[in-house]
Amino acid sequence: MKYLRISVLILVVSVCTACSKKSDGGNGSTDIAPTNITLTADVSTDNSGNVNFTAGASNAVSFDYDFGNGIYQTVPSGVVTYKYPASGTYTVNVTAKSASGKTISKSISVTVTVTLAIAWSDEFNVDGAPDASKWGYDLGAGGWGNNELEYYTSRTDNAIVSNGTLKIIAKKENYNGSAYTSARLTSYNKFSFKYGKLLIRAKLPAGAGTWPAIWTLGTDFATNTWPACGEMDIMEQTGADKSRVLGTIHYPGHSGGNGDTGNTAVSNATTDFHIYGLEWDATTIKISVDGVVYRNIANNSSMPFNHNFFIILNVAMGGNLGGTVDPNFTSGTMEIDYIRYYQ
Repeated sequence: MKYLRISVLILVVSVCTACSKKSDGGNGSTDIAPTNITLTADVSTDNSGNVNFTAGASNAVSFDYDFGNGIYQTVPSGVVTYKYPASGTYTVNVTAKSASGKTISKSISVTVTVTLAIAWSDEFNVDGAPDASKWGYDLGAGGWGNNELEYYTSRTDNAIVSNGTLKIIAKKENYNGSAYTSARLTSYNKFSFKYGKLLIRAKLPAGAGTWPAIWTLGTDFATNTWPACGEMDIMEQTGADKSRVLGTIHYPGHSGGNGDTGNTAVSNATTDFHIYGLEWDATTIKISVDGVVYRNIANNSSMPFNHNFFIILNVAMGGNLGGTVDPNFTSGTMEIDYIRYYQ
């Protein structure tokens, strides 16, 4: 009987050992790490910024890409096409993962050339009212919380295209209870954009108390109340200092006078045309004058600058940034030669 019991015990142990070997493939573990990782890149030759990546590895169930510019993506197959928004050399890293989370990584360097093309523009070459297919108007007084003194109209007295430029004209006149009139043009529901480069060639008004602005606002502002919708001010000029311009972004925690801002000297902003620029992608917001970037702000997925924005052009009077208006002021004009959006 003792011999029988020992035999049964040996049989049970042998069966269990066999089961264990069957479940782990004979290596003593069910957790097999990825091996033999490969990563290749096929850079498009059309200067579009497109790169076709192919990653592979034994025992991998997914691949995490870091495209080298702050953008990340998980790709189960390992095959993905990514479009870089700007030229540059990028270190791309891919991490292969097993079912249990074990990893192996590989990096390569890719050099990308991106040539931007004009995707939308207004050259302001047709005399008369601004092109209604591209521009609408915000109408009324008060400046929507900015304590402005003007009444915005849609009259050609305040916004007109002539001799190759758009002229937004602020005037001293009594109108619907306001002491001044002006215009605020908007591309809302006509043109909006996400990322790319926007260039505006403009000459600014000289009168003390004028507050010209070239800016953008998130298209979801009606349901995502400012500043949650995001605002990017490409150019603003205070009422008192006409030799300096400001570039600012607004978002939660940075509203009103707490905007994320920078400024630069432009001594002849009211007598000569200058090019005010915005370059924007998923990682960076750059604000410039004549191609020189003076404000560089990091963008990321937690900020409201990863959806569509539209353009606003206006000249305010007084208000939070315009300040005291010169008592001798009669009129002031912001002239815009062109607006060009590159993508």
